[in-house]
Amino acid sequence: MKILVTGTAGFVGFHLAEKLLQRGDRVVGVDNINDYYDTRLKFARLNESGICKELIEWNTEVRSYKYPLYSFYRMNLEDKANLFSLCEREQFDVIVHLAAQAGVRYSITNPDAYAQSNLISFLNILEASRYLNIKHLVYASSSSVYGLNGIMPSSEKHNVDHPVSLYAASKKANELMAHTYSHLYRIPTTGLRFFTVYGPWGRPDMAYFLFAEAIQNNKHIQVFNNGEMQRDFTYIDDVTEGITSVMDRPAEPQPNWDCENPDPSCSTAPYRIYNIGNNKPVQLMAFISELQKCMGKTALLEMLGKQPGDVTATWANVDELIANFNYKPDTTITCGLKKFTDWYTNFYYAQEETELQPETASLP
Repeated sequence: MKILVTGTAGFVGFHLAEKLLQRGDRVVGVDNINDYYDTRLKFARLNESGICKELIEWNTEVRSYKYPLYSFYRMNLEDKANLFSLCEREQFDVIVHLAAQAGVRYSITNPDAYAQSNLISFLNILEASRYLNIKHLVYASSSSVYGLNGIMPSSEKHNVDHPVSLYAASKKANELMAHTYSHLYRIPTTGLRFFTVYGPWGRPDMAYFLFAEAIQNNKHIQVFNNGEMQRDFTYIDDVTEGITSVMDRPAEPQPNWDCENPDPSCSTAPYRIYNIGNNKPVQLMAFISELQKCMGKTALLEMLGKQPGDVTATWANVDELIANFNYKPDTTITCGLKKFTDWYTNFYYAQEETELQPETASLP
């Protein structure tokens, strides 16, 4: 297939592009390479996929020297004209939309970034899908949409009307927008609610990455809510396996959908929502303990209260993904953290060059 993957300089997009290329798909990647976190890591991911940093210009194709079927465009998805031009030229079969402004706490201090990146850009993706008859639009949602809903494990069939951050609200808005386009224009759309994705080449703003940096540099780890947190940590390979499985089977209408007792995960339109998680929540302190073992160093802990926008626990019910796609996340925290810390140590500290060492700003 010919697939547009947005956000390929990002963590999940980079890994997904690699997986699709290795199985023989034609992939076009798009990313604006913004400075929400260190762009050196974003360029390093692209270089790993054979995209040369020195050649990247705005809205200009760069072909991979590693993968003949991969090309990349630096592009703002808010730029509707350039996005449409790309889609008309390439005639994609599928769009996997992963580009977004991430971060729960960042959304509290920088709300405008979420309106542009998560709402305007998504509208443009929907419009492109509409006009160009895309066979399937798959997009990233988030476990954050569950907000104040305290029913565990979180199911796609649960109410998500009470988000606690603008980031979460923007992701729920994406799901509502997708349903509208699926209903009006019969575009198959599938939203994937990711649960705390981690692994090599991960995002430096994520807790596990910040913890590793602090342990490595003998700095204090800021442990929020006094450690009384649980997260459904999901290894990156399990996430990309879920994405590709869903991507290959476009969403279909559910003819028995009951409008008087509506199931929010599906519709009479070709629309679906799935959780992608490990289905095994881990206590934050247990996670830190395992990270210490992998790094061979003891963490210095600074216990703090709960932060605005945070939820106490995440836990994915993945029954629907198991039933429809035989989804089986099988990477344990021990194995996943070992792979992450091996990459982290090699990437930042085993190289003679210091250019890629992480910045040592205080933890958020």
